[in-house]
Amino acid sequence: MAETLPPARWTSREDLARLVAALGPGNARWVGGAVRDTLLGIEAADVDCATPLLPQEVMARLERAGIKPIPTGIDHGTVTAVLPGGNVEITTLRRDLSTDGRRATVEYASDWEEDAARRDFTINALFADPGSLEIFDYFGGLEDLAARRVRFIGDARQRIREDHLRILRYYRFQARFGAELDAQAEEACAELAATLKGLSRERVAMELLNLLALPDPSATLARMHRRRVLQVVLPEATEETIAALELLASAEHGAGIAPQAIRRLAALLPASPPVAETVAARLRLSKSQRERLACAAARSADDTDTPRALAYREGMTCAVDRLLLEGGDLALLKEWDVPTFPLKGGEIVARGVAAGPEVARILRGVETRWIAEGFPSRERVEELLREFLQG
Repeated sequence: MAETLPPARWTSREDLARLVAALGPGNARWVGGAVRDTLLGIEAADVDCATPLLPQEVMARLERAGIKPIPTGIDHGTVTAVLPGGNVEITTLRRDLSTDGRRATVEYASDWEEDAARRDFTINALFADPGSLEIFDYFGGLEDLAARRVRFIGDARQRIREDHLRILRYYRFQARFGAELDAQAEEACAELAATLKGLSRERVAMELLNLLALPDPSATLARMHRRRVLQVVLPEATEETIAALELLASAEHGAGIAPQAIRRLAALLPASPPVAETVAARLRLSKSQRERLACAAARSADDTDTPRALAYREGMTCAVDRLLLEGGDLALLKEWDVPTFPLKGGEIVARGVAAGPEVARILRGVETRWIAEGFPSRERVEELLREFLQG
C-alpha cells in the first residue's frame, strides 16, 4: 500500500485546490519542505509545486484561472502563484546538463524521477499528489526521514561537486533533522570543504546564518570544526567560542528569548570589534547586521554599566545581546522601555548659558548623573541642572 501524506492545514487549502485545477490533471505535485515537514509533524512554512508544464504555459493557465503569476525565476523554470493563503513557487521539471560547483546549466524534463535525481538530499526529493496525497519516493527518502538521517542522493562527492554550497546545506539539515550520521556525507563534506572558497560570500553567509538560527547548532558546529569545514568559512571560530555558543543557546532558552543568528555569530567570534568588522565585510552582511555584530563584539567583562544603563547607551537589542553573551541578568530589562533624556540644550541656553561647548558639557554631566541614579523623573533632572548651573 502506498504511503500517503497525513492531512495538514495546508493540504486542504481551497486556493491550492484552485491552483491544481488551473494546472490540470497530473500536472502538479507538492515537493520538498512542505512534504518533508508534514511527515515529521512540523507545520509547513512554504509550499512548493513541481510540474511538467513549461513556464510560459504555467503562466498562461494561471492567468486564465484568475491567479496572478509572477515570473520570479522564469529563466530557471520557476513561476510564483500569488494566492490568499500564501504564495506558491511552481517549478518545471528539470535535468542538469552541466555544473561547475556554483551554478548549473539545466534543461526542462518531463520525468518526475529525473527531476528528483537532481535534488540534494533524499528527504528533500519526496513528491506528493495533491489529490490522493500519495507520496512518490524514488531514493529512499521515507526511510531516511524515519531514521532522521540526512543523505545525499547518489554519490555524495559528486553532488557536492555539482554545488559546493551543499556542504553547508548538509550541516544545516543535519542540525535541524538529523540524528543518525551518514558516514559518506560526513567524509565527502570534509574532503571537499576547500571548495567552499569558490562560492559567493552572500550564499555562504545565508547558509551560515540559517544554521546559526536553529535552536541549538553548537554540536553540529563543533563537528564542522573537528572536520576542518568551519575553518574554511569562519576561521575565527575556535573550540572555546563554540563552547560559548552552547552557553549562549542555553541562556537564550532559559530566558525565553528566540535565537538570533547575528547574536550567535558574535558568540563564535572573539570580543573584538575589529574582528567583527572583518567578518562582517567578508560575509557581506547588511549595514544593520554589521552594526549589531560590532556592538555585541564590544562587550567587556570590565563593563560597569547596569543592564538599564547599557540598554540606554547602546540600545535594547545590543544590551540583550551583550548580557546573554556575558551571562548577565536580563530581569531589569523585562517590560522596561528605554527612556528619552528629558533635557534639551535650548533649556540650558534659556537659563543664560551661551550656546557652545559649555552647554554640551552640562548636558553630558546631567545625563551621566541621571543614568547613574536610575533614570529619575523630570523634577530630579531639573534639580541636577540647577546643581550644575550653580557649580
